This record gives sequence, structure tokens and C-alpha cells, in this order.
Amino acid sequence: MSIFMIVRIAFKALGRNKLRTALTMLGMIIGVSAVIAVVALGTGAQATIEEQVKSAGTNLITVIPGNMMGMAGGARGGAGSSVRLTVEDAKALRELPDVQYLSEGASSRQQVIAGNQNWSTQIKGTNVDTPAIRSWPLLHGSFFTEQDVQSAAKVCVLGAAVADNLFGPDADPTDEVVRIRNHVFRVLGVMARKGASSGGQNQDDQVFAPYTTVLKKLTGQTFLGEIIIGARSAEQVAQTAAVIKATLQTTHKILPGDTDDFMVITLEDMVALRTQATQTMTSLLASIAAVSLLVGGIGIMNIMLVSVTERTREIGLRMAIGARGYDVLMQFLVEAVVISLFRGGIGIGLGYGISEFIKRVLESPAQVPPNAVLLAVGFAAAVGVFFGFYPARKAAGLDPIEALRFE
Repeated sequence: MSIFMIVRIAFKALGRNKLRTALTMLGMIIGVSAVIAVVALGTGAQATIEEQVKSAGTNLITVIPGNMMGMAGGARGGAGSSVRLTVEDAKALRELPDVQYLSEGASSRQQVIAGNQNWSTQIKGTNVDTPAIRSWPLLHGSFFTEQDVQSAAKVCVLGAAVADNLFGPDADPTDEVVRIRNHVFRVLGVMARKGASSGGQNQDDQVFAPYTTVLKKLTGQTFLGEIIIGARSAEQVAQTAAVIKATLQTTHKILPGDTDDFMVITLEDMVALRTQATQTMTSLLASIAAVSLLVGGIGIMNIMLVSVTERTREIGLRMAIGARGYDVLMQFLVEAVVISLFRGGIGIGLGYGISEFIKRVLESPAQVPPNAVLLAVGFAAAVGVFFGFYPARKAAGLDPIEALRFE
């Protein structure tokens, strides 16, 4: 018997009890669609995180004081708990051949006042390399100069959100003045809009000023909060990070085996840290959805066993007129696979629909990877073969004479 004929008989047999077949398919339809929707949501979230992290800058390496494994006075000191990054550290790192850009960092949250408007925001102390490191152009005006950094000039560049709140949307506040604490700063320009960072913070809601100005006039500190570095190429990021770590271990006189009092973080580290929670949740939800596929497979076995019982006389008649056990086995096995693939296809379509709903209506990132569809189809077929084999073998093993006597 040809495979085409076997498929025709399978569809005809399944059509005799449409409601029962539909209810049996429901479990796998839900399972397949849930798996695709969950994987799409996880993939979209991961892609968004990677894009946001990479938008922070080109070939970015961040050095921060403290260490997640560090111990201070018997207590574990997390990132930022140590104030050991100095201007001398930055000078030593700037001399490394693999370092293309470097920006010292200091920050302070302050109230910024312009006329009768005020806005609480983060004042980021940086140097002239920041726009190049973060691939961040200006919308209006210009960035401060090296001379401004050396002289600790009271100048600043506003983030777009700060400019909107102080001077109105789309205004150009270049050469205007703002007051921060008891100091008057001249506005040199406005940064282009960049949106949220990988951590969810609004990157446009900050003010950039020379780090020397922030240290001397706003915080009174002598230590840096961070050092941001741009490697010469993406291929050299890992190598540059290793050299930076070795250099700081030398300048900080850290002996082999001792815990570093700083952390060197690359883009890959940020992506790994921020996607770990997403991947864990996606795996958990996908596992729950896979249970629906298992339940669907059990439903296939159930309906095929019932079908074998209902069609015992038909099986006996076919075998009496010459059908082999292999033919009967293939007939019921194909029926099981047809059920699986048919409802797998419906589940894939429903999964795509859910993903589009999440993307368009809920405005949440969702991407359906091709391998998820192939996995769903393959799993559906495998479930059909696995759970359909026993009923098919049971049908093929019936004795023709006993089958003809069955009522």
C-alpha cells in the first residue's frame, strides 16, 4: 500500500470522530504555541538587552572600584564599596597601547536650576573622550575641551531630557547658564537622544561636566567612581581587559592570590549578567509548556488505543484479505503522526499570533527564531511516533480470526 493511500485512510479515520480528534489535539496545540511564544519572548528580550548594552559604547570596558568577592573588615564588599580608583590609575591605563579612549568618571546627584525651572538629575564627571567611547553625538553645540578639564571649568553638556525639562522641548540652550548648588555653569550643548540603558535608566536624564569640576566643586572627593575605556577594536577587548587588570594589580600592589579591589567589566560580561535571569525564566516557562506537549502525547496514545479497539473488525478484515502486519502498523503510526503534525502546525500558527500580539499590543520585544519552529515540528512528529507506536503495534499484532469475531 502506498504512503499516499495510508495518509488518505488516516484522514478518513480521524474524520469519523471530529470532536474527539479536536479535543485530543488541543493539548499539543496549546503546548506548541506556548513553547514558541515563550521562546520568542525570551529571544526578543535577550536581543533587546544586547542592543541596549552595545549602545552604551563601542568596544567598551568599564573599571569600577570594589569587587563582588572582596572582603573588607570581615564583611563582603560589593561593587563600588572600595574607593581605590585614582587619577594616577587612569594615567597609567591611558599609556597602554591597546587603549584608544579613556574617560575618568565621577558622579553626584544634584538639583539643576535654570531660571524658574529646576530638575534633579545625575551630574556625570567625564573627560573629552566620552562621546567617542559611547558613540554619542551632540544634538546642539559642542562638548567641553581638554583645557576645560585641566582648568576644572564650570561648563556642562545637558542630556536631552534635562534640556527638555529646563528649557522646553526641542530648545537649544547652548550658551545659557544653569546653577548647580552654588555654582553657575555655562551650557555648551545638548547630547543626542539615546534612550534607556541596559539597566533601564534614562541615559538622556543626566548632565556631563569635566570630572575635575565635579570632584573639586561638587563632591570634594579625590577618588574616581569609575574609569571608562574604549579598546582599539572589538577583537582586542578581551586582551585589553586582561592588560588593564594586570596593570591595576601592579599599581595597587595586589599580590598573586589576593582579591582584587577593582572590577574590569566588558560588554560580554554585561550581556551575560543581564541575560542570565531572562534565560533562566525562559527555560522555566519552556519546561512548563513542554509538559503540555507531554500531555498531548498521552492524548494521542489514548485516542489511538480507542481507535484500535473500535476498528478491530476492520483490522481483521484487512488482514484476512491479504494486508500484512506491517501495513496495519504503518496505517496507525501514520495516523498518530498526522494528528501530531496537524496540531503542531496549528500550534505554530497560534504561537506566531501570540508573539505578534505581545509585540504589537503589549509592546514587548518578541522574536520567533527559526530553530524554535523546527524544534516544535520535530518534537510534534517525535511525539506522534513515540506515543503512536504502541497502539500501532498492538493493532498489527491482532489475530485476524479473533479480530473478525470481535463485536
